Amino acid sequence: SQQTPIPAQQQTDELYPTYGSEESEEDPAVQEEEISTDYMSLPKEKLVQSQKKITQLIKEKLTIQANKELIRCVILSRIAFGEEHWKCAQALTNLAYGYLVLRGLPAQAKKHAESAKNILLTWKGNASSDKEKKEILEALIMLNYTLGVIWLLQNHGREAYFNLQKADRLMKELKGLTKRGICGCGLYVSEKDLTIALGRASLAIHRLNLALAYFEKVIGDVIATEGNDTSDLISLYEEIAQIEQLRRNHEQAIQYLKQAYSISVSSFTEVSPQTAEASALLAKAYAMSGKPQHRDAVEAYFIKSISAYQATLGSEDYETLTTIEEFCKWLVENGDKQEAYKLLKASLKSQIISYGDCSKKVAETFYNLGRICFAKGELRKAIQLLRKCLMIQILVYGSEHSKSKETKGLLTQLQRESNNSSIWRREAIPEKKKSLCNGTEA
Repeated sequence: SQQTPIPAQQQTDELYPTYGSEESEEDPAVQEEEISTDYMSLPKEKLVQSQKKITQLIKEKLTIQANKELIRCVILSRIAFGEEHWKCAQALTNLAYGYLVLRGLPAQAKKHAESAKNILLTWKGNASSDKEKKEILEALIMLNYTLGVIWLLQNHGREAYFNLQKADRLMKELKGLTKRGICGCGLYVSEKDLTIALGRASLAIHRLNLALAYFEKVIGDVIATEGNDTSDLISLYEEIAQIEQLRRNHEQAIQYLKQAYSISVSSFTEVSPQTAEASALLAKAYAMSGKPQHRDAVEAYFIKSISAYQATLGSEDYETLTTIEEFCKWLVENGDKQEAYKLLKASLKSQIISYGDCSKKVAETFYNLGRICFAKGELRKAIQLLRKCLMIQILVYGSEHSKSKETKGLLTQLQRESNNSSIWRREAIPEKKKSLCNGTEA
């Protein structure tokens, strides 16, 4: 699909958050000695207290503090039950899920999830009660879900789908014991989370019909429980539209995105980042249809998106600049080079402020400006712009990089054409003078 990936903030609302730099975690082993020497209360009692505290911290959206308590739970579980007990695996699973969902640190999440998996694979005990069996099932669901999402983030679709299917089977088994699959510590995997993850994993392995079925199911469930105008539907409509585009059902994709846009306007107002994003996606969907009658709609929704981004996020914001760039590419493809040049030139100052003089984005803009001038026949201006582009590319990538070589090749071609044009003009002028001297028309 040529549609831009679903923006980060939407992905995070449903499954996984924006992934920043992976901070170093606090090692549970460092704190264990300190906690084990506290004889004020038994470790099991302290574990229960810590789990209750986590629930409250999550409600208050204090994610870093909640994550620290999850580490504390791992330590207390080791002290109370031993490192090879399923309770310790449960605590590690909760910690892995916390790193993934609360902190957005998949590398740390994977490390703890693998540790939990190893404990559960080697644990030789049996569940002594239905309550214990339920807790083990909940831990296994969370473990497989966490591993599935991590594999998905690492672009390993098959491994992701395998783990998520396993979580789905366990979720069905859990329903036999309870209607609500909630793990301790205020952390749980909902059916909605799992279905969305399965839809994304199906898309990753190119099973489009299966991905569509999962998203249709979750959309139906959300409408049944929350109504057809809830903001939770926005990202779901945007993702199912992407699937329809891959299936070449462009009109259906447009209908889904129109619904997403309508809900965005009613939920966040017309001038908001959410509506700007929905508008940009709708513009690109109209463009992908390739129908001449959609040209006005493409232009209108791109302009709405850019205006909303500029008003809410500013002219230097990444989303604003990216949307301008995409609009300009569409304008060039549809023959409106003058307007594309004007927009790109106007955004260049903002790009330099945001990314710096010598950045990939600025080099790319100089390249696009040069190509537009070349297409318009303005060779001298095109050469100047491409020289600036090449200078930045050599600093950023090096002279042997494919981008630098491509620009250098185009620049050589333009210089050759410019020289040929100059020679032609120099030869043509004397000939004209000679003809005039002989009294004939040039």
